Amino acid sequence: MAAEWRSSSWGDEVTLEYGKAIRGYSQTHGKYRVFGSNGPIGWTAEALTQGPGVVLGRKGAYRGVEFWRHPFWVIDTAYYLVPKTDLDMRWLYYAVKHYKLGEVDDGSPIPSTTRAAVYMLELDVPPKTEQRAIAHILGTLDDKIELNRQRNETLEAIARALFKSWFVDFEPVRAKMDARWQSGDSLPGLPADLCVLFPSRLVDSELGEIPEGWEVKPLDEIAAFLNGLALQKFPATDPTDSLPVIKIAELRNGVSHKSDRASRDVPEKYIIKDGDFLFSWSGSLLAKFWTEGEGALNQHLFKVTSERYPMWFVSHWVHYHLEEFQSIAASKATTMGHIQRGHLKSAMTICPDQDALKEFDCVMAPLIDEAIHNELESRSLAALRDTLLPKLVSGELRVKDAARIAGAVI
Repeated sequence: MAAEWRSSSWGDEVTLEYGKAIRGYSQTHGKYRVFGSNGPIGWTAEALTQGPGVVLGRKGAYRGVEFWRHPFWVIDTAYYLVPKTDLDMRWLYYAVKHYKLGEVDDGSPIPSTTRAAVYMLELDVPPKTEQRAIAHILGTLDDKIELNRQRNETLEAIARALFKSWFVDFEPVRAKMDARWQSGDSLPGLPADLCVLFPSRLVDSELGEIPEGWEVKPLDEIAAFLNGLALQKFPATDPTDSLPVIKIAELRNGVSHKSDRASRDVPEKYIIKDGDFLFSWSGSLLAKFWTEGEGALNQHLFKVTSERYPMWFVSHWVHYHLEEFQSIAASKATTMGHIQRGHLKSAMTICPDQDALKEFDCVMAPLIDEAIHNELESRSLAALRDTLLPKLVSGELRVKDAARIAGAVI
């Protein structure tokens, strides 16, 4: 144990304060974050406590831990921590995660964390200066992950807006038809050299008016949808040389230690790699670019590929029809709703000519590529954080050594 650290108990260091019930938080557009047992759940116009603060879930199978810099509200399914001693609040957040207070259970039928169960647990507390140093190292990694998340929100919003303008609303074509565009001019978000690629008028089609020279095609014609395998036929005989099985849960939450494993004998086309676009056709009906490393594609998921169309174009058309697909799945009288391949054939897309699409690709592809890069970087940063956290909070690794490791990555 590092010098000057002191042994203590959670009851001597903090109090767990109950949150308070509040109405309308999910609809209110207030300035203060509302937290429940599983994390952030809404906003409100009034704060219960000042930040920075730490929230610990109190009830439920999953009881999360959150750090928030600003004033916030906690509902009655969670606690917020109030220090009794001089503690750095962000270090306290990492200590709560390290000591797994969110997993403390009192044994009642409804999983819950009680004050008594937490207060009796022991912990080691470093000096305040070292608390701050630990929080700075781990916090820098978390802050970079959060910055990447915010950047990706912006990138995705830009890509969605451009796709809608170009391929759904046909705004550049309408600008030409309304004489709002002249040769050599640019449009918002569209340089002049791309404006000229859009037709100058709309013509009738089975979907209504579309740009002249563009085509209406079924979704399953612009892309191939490869269904996954029943991977119990490929059991992992060697866990150290196996692949995580990508199911709907992994598509939603990422790979974890609970993920099933499959043998590397899985045919190559069913092995997923970073950057592949996946679409679950049953259950939640999710669609996203995969960034969790190699894995084996389970049934109920499609790997979507295209030899002729760029994946940003295909992915946006999948997302365009996603709400419709979700409604179809929800209407099924089964426990796990789904769509069928016929629904992919019925879902129509509007496709420009290949020469124009190549030019559009110069704008859209970098947005997707940067978002994937950010996701992959965040995955590496999270792995480093998860490695450093227990070693720093326990005192096994000294701050100067951790700073050198983290500094080489950030």
